[in-house]
Amino acid sequence: MASTKKVQELKKRREEVQRGGGEKAIQKQVAMGKMTARERIVKLLDEGSFNEYDLFVEHEARDFGMDQKTLHGDGVITGTGTIGGRPVCIFAQDFTVAGGSLGNMHARKITKIMDHSLKMRMPLIGINDSGGARIQEGVNSLAGYGEIFFRNTLASGVIPQISVILGPCAGGAVYSPALTDFVFVVENISKMFITGPEVIKTVLGEDISMEELGGARVHSEITGNAHFFSETEDECFEQIKSLLSYLPWSNTDVPARKELKDPLKKYNISHIVPADKKQPYDVRNVIRSVTDSSDFFEIQESWAANIVIGFGTMGGRTVGFVANQPLILAGVLDVDSSDKAGRFIRYCDAFNIPIITFVDLPGYLPGVDQEHAGVIRHGAKVLYAYSEATVPKITLILRKAYGGGYIAMNSRHLRADFVFAWPDAEVAVMGPEGATNIIFRKEIATAADPEKMRKQKVQEYKEKFANPYVAAAKGYIDSVIEPWETRKSLLHALEVSGEKSVGMPAKKHGIPPF
Repeated sequence: MASTKKVQELKKRREEVQRGGGEKAIQKQVAMGKMTARERIVKLLDEGSFNEYDLFVEHEARDFGMDQKTLHGDGVITGTGTIGGRPVCIFAQDFTVAGGSLGNMHARKITKIMDHSLKMRMPLIGINDSGGARIQEGVNSLAGYGEIFFRNTLASGVIPQISVILGPCAGGAVYSPALTDFVFVVENISKMFITGPEVIKTVLGEDISMEELGGARVHSEITGNAHFFSETEDECFEQIKSLLSYLPWSNTDVPARKELKDPLKKYNISHIVPADKKQPYDVRNVIRSVTDSSDFFEIQESWAANIVIGFGTMGGRTVGFVANQPLILAGVLDVDSSDKAGRFIRYCDAFNIPIITFVDLPGYLPGVDQEHAGVIRHGAKVLYAYSEATVPKITLILRKAYGGGYIAMNSRHLRADFVFAWPDAEVAVMGPEGATNIIFRKEIATAADPEKMRKQKVQEYKEKFANPYVAAAKGYIDSVIEPWETRKSLLHALEVSGEKSVGMPAKKHGIPPF
């Protein structure tokens, strides 16, 4: 049994280390509107569940006066705890200790908990709040980042990896969050960039603030680097808990089942989609009309909003949703929306989450800007992701499915397991108006009343081609259903494809159009 003196010494050492950079540094952190690293861990994890490791680790640097400095915990807190009663691994950089800068031992603490999370098949949560590489440690700091990036890659597709940006995350440090699955940012707190405002001013002569360069809104709305935006740290932590409630703990696990409840009556699917195909609507309400309790947890809501992605449950089971959004650019596919959808599809496939796709789009976005931005290469990412995915894949064509958009949005030809369509759906190479102007150009031009002839030919084309029955006759659509049958049909499709098994060609790995 430990002596009283030794126990008291342990308590004293713990208290000293847990003060981080000291009261003055903590007050400065609070003055910036930020929680301390320990407060963040306590807020996020279940009460009393945190177990800290490597509390007494210290740096080993000896140059530039570092041998005279004591950096408690070397600026990062690591350990395990639970969220919703399930175990997670976590690290939180402590900005009160040398600005949370990353040195050799700091990195070793992080890589140690990363190794633990992979070995134990638990989600990894990293809270980033750091001034970057510790200059005094030179190449050791760079080596530390490299070791972290390598482990991010090893864990990819095996365990959920979550990055929370709650302060600066600059230079090489940004690539760890970029390699993880989901990135959370908070207004006025999160800052991510490769080169800071000072460097940009020196090199380019441009004045720009940190917020304008790499603030939370920039990464939520412009770059797409962030998946979730919140106004406060507390709100951010609630988002993380909600996300984890939909995810499996590893690629060999399944998400915890939720209680099965019918959708809310206010989301009447028969009244959501207008009959006029030129009139927009919010496809998220279609999703809510079929999910349990009408819950839908959207991802990257503010970026590439012409496509909607996120999680819901059906029959208590987590499902990934991909849907064209007619409210934005008529739901077309473009460079950013293709990247957004392709990455989400691959995530669902990696973690055995079925995918339901709602289709309503006129195709890929035309234009010189899109062509020069690489819409061919980016657009191919959706095709690749759907073709590669082996989880249950179910598609419903709501209204329009034209041209390459029809193929890309999980068509039968990319091996969708079930394809449904509503009676008003149009499946064709292009829209009736455009097709008519090409096919019947001479007849319209020579008609006594060209406009009347054009309308007549548009109707003729619609009746012959722009409907779901031509595709259904070829077996490309399994069933034409009424809107009120949608949830029932989707639930049945999920049930019968739950034990799906697909053989793929033997290969080391494919080569996506990165």
